[in-house]
Amino acid sequence: MRVAVAFDHRGVRLREIILSELDALGHETVDLGTDTDAKRIDYPDKARELGEALQNHDAERGILVCGSGVGASVAASKLAGIRAAICHDVYSAHQGVEHDDLNVLCLGSEVVGPSLAVDLVRAYLHARFDGGDVYVRRLRKIEEMERNPTIGSVK
Repeated sequence: MRVAVAFDHRGVRLREIILSELDALGHETVDLGTDTDAKRIDYPDKARELGEALQNHDAERGILVCGSGVGASVAASKLAGIRAAICHDVYSAHQGVEHDDLNVLCLGSEVVGPSLAVDLVRAYLHARFDGGDVYVRRLRKIEEMERNPTIGSVK
């Protein structure tokens, strides 16, 4: 599987362990940087780069890391076709793929340590979308929300 990875200046703390794990699992990596914390990198910029890699079919899944994982997941989810979620437990990492067709795993380098990061990456990448009717129906509703966002007050 081709996996795009991106890190902001705080997320870079998990960079080497994630890249090593992807290599150990035999995945091809699309490395979108960054590789240093010497300069501040805004997570929305990394979210856009990673999202575009998925939209352009340069990668099949993505892993996006910032300090908490929250900003990364919010930013990435604004892009059409991107289903990003912060996952700091193994169940969410695989269930998000199985039921919600999650395509971007967001992690917080200040929340998740290296060994848990490896477990999360493994669970996420080994999981497959269930494809059951209920899950497909829900994904169609999400796609409709992307095409026709609500503007103004809720009725």
